Amino acid sequence: MAPSFFLLLFLAGSLLSQCLSFSAAEPNNVKTYIVHMKHHDKPSSFATHHDWYAASLRSLTTSTTEADDRAGHDSSSPLLYTYTDAYHGFAASLTPDQAESLRRSDSVLGVYEDTVYSLHTTRTPEFLGISKDLGLWDPRSDQGQNPVRAAGDVIIGVLDTGVWPESKSFDDTGMAAIPARWRGECEAGPDFSPKLCNRKLIGARYFSKGYHMATGGSFLKKPKEAESPRDQDGHGTHTASTAAGSLVANASLLGYASGTARGMATHARVASYKVCWKTGCFGSDILAGMDRAIADGVDVLSMSLGGGSAQYYRDTIAIGAFTAMERGILVSCSAGNSGPARASLANVAPWIMTVGAGTLDRDFPAYVVLGDKSRFTGVSLYSGPGMGDKAVGLVYSKGSNSSSNLCLPGSLDHDQVKGKVVLCDRGVNARVEKGAVVRDAGGVGMIMANLAANGEELVADSHLLPAVAVGWKMGDQIRKYATSNPNPTAVLSFGGTVLNVRPSPVVAAFSSRGPNL
Repeated sequence: MAPSFFLLLFLAGSLLSQCLSFSAAEPNNVKTYIVHMKHHDKPSSFATHHDWYAASLRSLTTSTTEADDRAGHDSSSPLLYTYTDAYHGFAASLTPDQAESLRRSDSVLGVYEDTVYSLHTTRTPEFLGISKDLGLWDPRSDQGQNPVRAAGDVIIGVLDTGVWPESKSFDDTGMAAIPARWRGECEAGPDFSPKLCNRKLIGARYFSKGYHMATGGSFLKKPKEAESPRDQDGHGTHTASTAAGSLVANASLLGYASGTARGMATHARVASYKVCWKTGCFGSDILAGMDRAIADGVDVLSMSLGGGSAQYYRDTIAIGAFTAMERGILVSCSAGNSGPARASLANVAPWIMTVGAGTLDRDFPAYVVLGDKSRFTGVSLYSGPGMGDKAVGLVYSKGSNSSSNLCLPGSLDHDQVKGKVVLCDRGVNARVEKGAVVRDAGGVGMIMANLAANGEELVADSHLLPAVAVGWKMGDQIRKYATSNPNPTAVLSFGGTVLNVRPSPVVAAFSSRGPNL
């Protein structure tokens, strides 16, 4: 037994060019690294690549029992993930010195510190001309197949914040049996039972080891949120239902945009891979999700997340997507929401379908009429009682207090704003929060005006009081009026949902754009 044990360590050490010994790792000095390996360099003495990677790491790790006990970490298991399908390599908790030692190995292609990525409807399908039953499927090219059945065989893997399975968008009424080639599963966890999956939502998994390392200090600790596929953010449920949600009749947002909500491919199946948590989406978890999704048998990988552009060989999403593409899996990623700045794109690898944001032919107009009869058109989803036709006072800080300009919490003078419309600059705090600040200070309405940084991008929000969002140019005109007129007034009104708006579509102002050079 002893000779075999030392032979194993010798082989692992020779792989890494040298077997180094380190003193006990300081907890604050350990980070997650993703290691890209030469797949075919595995010594024949190891049954699996996992065994090879684990032995390689053991040759680097000599943390003392005392340090491990203090950190609550098993020093024999720095290996977080083994990647076999999307990537050849592993993720591990290492010190910078250990990572550098691995970089010097002939069998290592690269060692990269874990990256944090960020998360980047009822009429859209009709506007795009997408069939209710077949999506983009062309029935003329079915080659004898039933188009509906063929569409139902498509499996979309969504990597995001998880899923809320009770949503009507995941109703499986009328759907055929799950494709026999599916190899995935629904994992149990807090507030999530495998029984919640069905013939529409056919898989749900979660990946959190990279998140653990980032939030629990240097060593693995319990996470700060429930570990399960359950979506506690909403973004993952939104993206999954947008891709393949079932038909949901009589959908609306407080009466706006009423209609039948559905995804782009209503007959496709959804498999959810939770890789994003409260503090972000960690590259090691994303790659683990991609790795598992490929093994499970998805046809499409959909990821509405990203970070800054990186060289392809250092971009874990790009590397995983390349392997997926080689296996015939379409990878669709969001361009990002950092527009209109130039060169703000994410996910720019040519083998990824990078998706920007565009407008529809639908709008939610709202109107501002000032005391000098000037009229401005903005947007709003406010659905409560209106202000009526009577003009009320308009209040705007003259710049002596930027907090009140922005309508930050606690910044407004109750005596100054009571019974009036308040003009708030966009930025710093949430848009809807500004309305809450105005309401709490006694205001009866809000005009939220863009600054130069926002340009003419408008977002319709469901506000807590009558409120209209306007662009930068209109905002400057309203500011000038409010600060120059001795008795400024305003009236706000709302136009509901308007269809057939032209021109449309146009690239949304917030959508990231190129060039990507």
